[in-house]
Order: sequence, then C-alpha cells, then structure tokens
Amino acid sequence: MKKRNLFVQSFVFTISFIMVICFAVANMAWAGNENKHHMQGELLIRSKAGISKDKMRGILARHGAVTAGEINQIRVKLIRVPAHALEKVKIALEKNQNISFVEYNFIAQGSAEPNDVQYQSQWHLPKISAPDGWDMCTGSDMAPIAIIDSGIDPTHPDLSDKLLSGYNFLENNTDTHDVRGHGTAVAGAAAAISNNVTGIAGVAWENPIMPLVVLNADDWASYYDIARAITYAADHGIRVVNISLGGSSSSSTMQNAINYAWNKGTLIFASAGNYATNTPCYPAACEYVVAVSATTSSDTLASFSNYGAWIDIAAPGASILTTNRGGGYGYWNGTSFSSPIAAGLAGLIISINPDLTNAQVAKIITQTADDLGDPGFDSYYGYGRVNVHASLIAATGTAPEPEPEPDITDPLVSIVSPVEGSTVSGSVRINISATDNVGIKTVELYIDGALFGTSTTAPYYFYCDTNEFLDGYYELLAIGYDISGNIGYSNSVTVYVHNQQEQDITPPVVSIISPADGAHLSKLVKITVLASDNIGVTRMQLYVDGVLRVNKLASTISWPWNIKKESSGEHIISSKAYDAAGNVETDSITIYK
Repeated sequence: MKKRNLFVQSFVFTISFIMVICFAVANMAWAGNENKHHMQGELLIRSKAGISKDKMRGILARHGAVTAGEINQIRVKLIRVPAHALEKVKIALEKNQNISFVEYNFIAQGSAEPNDVQYQSQWHLPKISAPDGWDMCTGSDMAPIAIIDSGIDPTHPDLSDKLLSGYNFLENNTDTHDVRGHGTAVAGAAAAISNNVTGIAGVAWENPIMPLVVLNADDWASYYDIARAITYAADHGIRVVNISLGGSSSSSTMQNAINYAWNKGTLIFASAGNYATNTPCYPAACEYVVAVSATTSSDTLASFSNYGAWIDIAAPGASILTTNRGGGYGYWNGTSFSSPIAAGLAGLIISINPDLTNAQVAKIITQTADDLGDPGFDSYYGYGRVNVHASLIAATGTAPEPEPEPDITDPLVSIVSPVEGSTVSGSVRINISATDNVGIKTVELYIDGALFGTSTTAPYYFYCDTNEFLDGYYELLAIGYDISGNIGYSNSVTVYVHNQQEQDITPPVVSIISPADGAHLSKLVKITVLASDNIGVTRMQLYVDGVLRVNKLASTISWPWNIKKESSGEHIISSKAYDAAGNVETDSITIYK
C-alpha cells in the first residue's frame, strides 16, 4: 500500500495516466473517455536501455514519426505521427522489442501571529497551529517551493518580492505570468509574503517560490509538460514541489519523472482531487508523492474531497482566503489549496533543519499530524490533519548528533546476487550487502554506469524487470554512502540478459501519408505510403479501385498517379504490407476527382 511504502526507497516501474486539474468542486464525471483527453497526433515513448539514437530514428522514421521533444533525465521522447495513423502506430510500437512503453500525451484540465490586515479571515492558519510554529521558524530563503501550475502574478504585493526565475513549458521561455489565476491562488496558500501589513499570510513566510507554467489559458496541460516541470525543479535543487493537478489514470512518464525527483531529494505534494470518490487520483496516488485531502473549519472531510487508502495527510481546503491574479484576494475551495498548505509546512521543516531527507520530512508531517476520524491511519484523513507547531518541534529533535571523532572508514559494499557470469531473465532481485562502522545512509545501484535505483533501508535490494533491456551483457555496480559522507564501492558483476522472444503475431503498420483522406484532386499526384513492423516489412502492394498498381519488396511506396485519366467521382486507394511471418495489414483512403 502506498501509505506504508512512502518512506521506503524502491524502484518503481511504469503505469499510464490522464490528468485533470483539482481546482474547485466540479459537476463533471470523474472518469471519462481517455481518447478525448490526449493530444492528437502525439505519443510519449521510451526506448529500452542500449538502443542507439540512430536506431531509434530509424524505428520512428518507418512509422512516419518525428521527435518533437525529449525529457533526457528519464529517456522519454515526445513524438508526432500522422493523426489518422495514431492508433496503428501506437499498437505497433507497443509490440516492438526495442520499446519500453508507449502512451498517449494526455492533457490536464482545470481543477508568531502576523500583522497582515486580512489574517483574521484565515481560519485555517490557527487551526493547523501555524502561529505557535512561526515562533520557532518562519521559513528560509534557502528552501524554495516550486508551484507547477498556470503561473504566478508577478505584480501581486504578497508574492512579487519572493518569486524566483522559473520556466514556461507552454512557450519554452521564462515568462511565468499567470495565464489563468489558479497558480497565483495556490502560491499564496503555500507561501504568501507575511507580516508585511498587507493582505494575507502564507504558511512559509520567507521561502521563495519558483513558478513553473504547464496549464494554459484554455485550462488544460499535457502531462509531458508536467513531467518536464518535475525534472526541471529537481535539477534546480528545489526540495519541495506542489502539483495541484490530478486525474483518474496513471502514467509511466509521470511516475518516472517522480522517481527521478525523489532520488535527487525532492518531495512532491499533490492534491487528492475534488470528486468525493475513492478512485485514486494521480499524481497524488503515485509512489513518492504526498497525497493531501481537504478538511473544513470543523475538522471534517470537505464534501468535495477525494479519499482512499492512498491518502497520506489532510489539510484545510474549504473557504481558503488567498491571493488572486490582479493583486486582490479571494476565497477558494478545493484540494488544490490543502496541498500547498502542506507543501508550505514542508518548506518550514526544511528551513529549520536542512539536513533532513525528503523521506524524513514526509515522516515528520505524518507522525505529528492531529489524528482525525478513526484512530490511526484512515482513508479520509490519512495520518491526520497537519500541525505546524508539532512538526517543527519534531524537526528540531531529529537533527543529527555531531560525531565525537571524524569518521574516515568507508562502507563495505558487495553484490550478493546475481553472481558473476550468470544469465538472468524476467524479474530479477538484485541483493546488496552494505555495512559500516557508524551507519549506512544510502545504497545506489548502477547498471552499465546509469543509476537504476536508490535504497535507504536494509536489507538492500532492487527488483529489475529485464524485459526493459535488450538481450546482452550488463555490468552491475553498487555504491554505499555512510552518514559521514564516506563512499564504498562493490565488486562489479557482469550478467547476461536473455529473454525468450515470443512468436511474431504482430502485423505491420501501413499508413497512406499522401494524398489526404477525402481530398479532391484534378491533376498528377504522388501517392506516398510508409510501412513498419516489429521485425521487418517484406513486401508492399498499392491498389487503386481494387486494381493492383504497385507490388514491391520494400517498406515504402512513392508512385505518381495521373488522375486526369480516371473517371470523375469517388476512388479508393488502398495499400497492403506483409512481414516475414505472413502477417498483413491494410490502410485505405477515399479521394474524389
């Protein structure tokens, strides 16, 4: 269960995803038709380890696809294909032995007491014991918070002086003006400038904010952009990220981006969703994400809040007075605002004790929460409603004790299994032994020099799905770090990956690229057809009105057709592609003279 595994490092594999924004209570159905919620003509794809760039270019070219972007940190490409061939290309790439996963590019849709003059209207801050907490810490400019949303109003008096340079993933520039208003409200709930005799107070008074724009003015965002924003925040050293977005389906691309950020020390908070259902909301329900439900002023679950065993924590989310785009203030409802309140608390914890890891920060928040509902963990409030004062007390009590003498002893690390020279297939457990005179902090596993996963809890092991790799030899290496910063290296172990290949039952993909379906033509036109296959195309045929015009041993057809010689009216162009196993596929279009 996600709740029990949040603080245990493990390597997480792929799942698929649709996003909708957790904005306010909506009257729309929670689960809709996926095919209506993805970018037309776009797919996200990840190749298996060891595939060269030239080989990938060849695979994509055979499908008439081009690369439109890439998240290098997690090896995910955004590709564009002819819109009418999208489904066929997706199915073919899913069967290709060189590909780890293919998925749609889904879209997200819109969902010490300070002297601030409107503080008395912010019921939620005393409720979470923020004033007592502020006596201990009001934040630090060394612990910024990233807001992945619609941007932030750079002129708002309660936000302008604490905004860092961010990035706009819609326009690929640094203009992070709020294009919708949601991001400004979320940012104010987390970290509005406080004690400035102006407006409202945020949870984290002094923590800077980095705006990362993924939601456009039409109220949707691709999860490709959201994943890019997560990796961007992690690469820029941001330790706290808030994502007030969510949906009912999961995503391989999103989970890989979250894994990447977690391994770099980033802690992500996400809203649980506003549909009063226990259906998991992603990314909140992803591994290594703190899922936040919403409570009211009476410490009950807000009527709109999602719930379920995947909830980690609760925070106020009803009638939250926060910053509005344009310089004003307003009341907002939704888990979109409970999530940044919890993220603001994480910013305070890191400010008061920057030596804490992301797992330790999450554990402090859950263990010091005020228990609501049934005793202990429950599916409505998780571990309870956040308590700022209690969390900061715990954070100061967990500071590492200074070593009486310098520790210069390196950890002893070895790969126990698999053994040198062994052949592996399917799911393989890689067991690592790591010991130290003081204590092991982290163990990392590398495969062919690339970081595969990180563990902080003994026994140290990783599960690897070798179907993610091409057959061949791979070198395993483990590195252990102790709490003093000493490093120990394991023996290197070389294994051979061998997975039984299934019988080829996948038909080729064939697409008539030009002319366009439904076109009206009157002169000489070139008919262009592309075909591809998981093994290889052996033969192609082109028919016009049922008459064979081209028969060739190739994977492409380019044939000039003089339509002037044809009769007026409707004409059917069709093409067949064959592979070596005898599988055949056909594509047809209709044109008019």
